[in-house]
Amino acid sequence: MSRVESIESEIAALSYEELAALREWFIEFDAAAWDRQLARDVTAGELDALADEALRAHRAGETTDL
Repeated sequence: MSRVESIESEIAALSYEELAALREWFIEFDAAAWDRQLARDVTAGELDALADEALRAHRAGETTDL
């Protein structure tokens, strides 16, 4: 059994209350992981081309006010 399969099996055996607590923990864990990845991408310049493209479109009047 793989590690993931083992975790899946353990999750399937959780009570409703335990599953709710795990869900809440995982949402926070996943959001923090996303934030770290985004920060790494920004620092590495991975989003620069997208930002430049958005700014060019805005300057060209190709955007809509919210």
